[in-house]
Amino acid sequence: MTNDNVSIHPTAEVSPKAQIGAGTRIWHLVQIREGVHIGRNCIVGKDVYVDFDVKIGDNVKIQNGSLVYHGVTLEDGVFVGPQVCLTNDRNPRAITPDGQLKGNDDWVVGPILVKYGASLGACSVILPNVTIGRFALIAAGAVVTRNVPDHGLVVGNPARLTGYVCGCGRKMEKKEAGYHCPICHWDFTPQES
Repeated sequence: MTNDNVSIHPTAEVSPKAQIGAGTRIWHLVQIREGVHIGRNCIVGKDVYVDFDVKIGDNVKIQNGSLVYHGVTLEDGVFVGPQVCLTNDRNPRAITPDGQLKGNDDWVVGPILVKYGASLGACSVILPNVTIGRFALIAAGAVVTRNVPDHGLVVGNPARLTGYVCGCGRKMEKKEAGYHCPICHWDFTPQES
């Protein structure tokens, strides 16, 4: 079911069994499968694929060419950069060891949760069974293989924690009792993991 205030480009393929919130814009060549729930005021960029039963909150931006596979939940305010891939299988194979084509019974879905306000940089890859914390920042091209803490900044392959970012997206400065944003003047103390 789609709200009347939704803008869907004529080339997009949106399942009638998807729910799209008011004010959401869906651009060229997007495919949105059955059971998808997209909240209000989202932008789904050109050539994005959203797999079945994916949950997307309000005010989410998914940029061109991104792939959001089954098992993914994006909370409100998440940013997904161009050509990001959110996967769902840590052991992908087309065939069994004896050469038989794999089917649904051979597939174990691993979930991904991206929390409020987090940002996934261009061409990053998020492996399944991962939670990305609130306002975390995944650097462009990073491959995320484990959980990222709230406000965490991760880079590389595999991604490693290199610092913390403010809700405004700026890297925070290390202080004696935690971290401080030079732009917002916000102080943050990471939680022990």
